[in-house]
Formats: sequence, structure tokens, C-alpha cells
Amino acid sequence: MTDFKLDHPDGVVLALDQMSVYLRCSLCRVWSPVGQTPIIRNAPHRDSLKFYGALNVESGAAFALTLPTMNGENTVHFLQHLLTCIPHVPILLLWDRATWHKGIAQQFVEAHERLEMLYFPPACPDLNPQEHVWKQARDAVGHLRDYAYLSDLRHAFQTFFEQTRFCFRWIEKYFPVPSYTSVFI
Repeated sequence: MTDFKLDHPDGVVLALDQMSVYLRCSLCRVWSPVGQTPIIRNAPHRDSLKFYGALNVESGAAFALTLPTMNGENTVHFLQHLLTCIPHVPILLLWDRATWHKGIAQQFVEAHERLEMLYFPPACPDLNPQEHVWKQARDAVGHLRDYAYLSDLRHAFQTFFEQTRFCFRWIEKYFPVPSYTSVFI
């Protein structure tokens, strides 16, 4: 990653990931007045939303897009969305080793000179700052909220992503070299 920023000082570093959210409620304990049983709605079906997300690790800006499934074609669609949102600068993609990041998605990255990719180590989701974005979003608008429709759930998550800056100090934690961190100032 340091080579990327040295070669492309104006470049953007994005951490990517995907998540699914459901209308089903989380298991937890809740308080209620004596004699008033709390009503927790639980959808009998497994309808879900699939979010593709990317976090600019420097600015904290989040990009999110809802797509029907997690596969190579939708990954390419999301990458095209990122290229449109972040025009004219090189982009380093940091992502996990999901099967949909290989094949057609990898070919797409290799075909676009503005894109470079770097994989996180296997079985290390805690290294991906986008995972922390998902957790904050679930805590803020997903957990213990009552949504009747998937469209309401989608709107709540999308609004949260658009209105929140995420600061994790990821670069300082994993790349503490003073000469490198000064590149971002």
C-alpha cells in the first residue's frame, strides 16, 4: 500500500466488503412495563438486502450500493459505480478473498489502469475497516429497529452511509511509519 501512495499521491485507497441484512430481529433481552408484553415483528421469510460497500480509508467517506446478489457480475457493477463516483484518480482496492472478487471482477480490475487491488490476509475480517462500518450501521439503524418493509430498511442504511464519516485511524494503526502518514496530510 505504501508503494501505491508513493506512486500515486492523489490516489484513493478503498476497503471493500459486502453484507446482508434481514427483516428478522436480533435476539436480545428487552425491558417492558409489567403486564405489557413487547411486540417484536419477525418476518416469516428470509428476504434480505445485499449491500456492497467501500470505505475511503483516508477521508472516511463510505460508498454503498444495494444489489440483488453477491456475485462477480454485481461486483463489476459496483466497481463501475466506484469509477463513476471517483473519477480521474487511481484507486487501490483492499478486499477479502471472496469468490466473487476473482474471475470476472479480477479481469475487470486488470483491464482498468486506474484500478489496483490488494487482498487482505485470509481469515482476518478485523483488518478490513469496512467491516467496522457494517457494525456501526447495524448498531445505529439495524439492531432493535422495527422495519415493516425492506425498502424502509434499505433507506435507513443508505441514509446512514451517506450522512456518516467513519474514522478508524486504520492507516496510523497498520502503517505507523511517520514518513508515510505525512503523505496524507
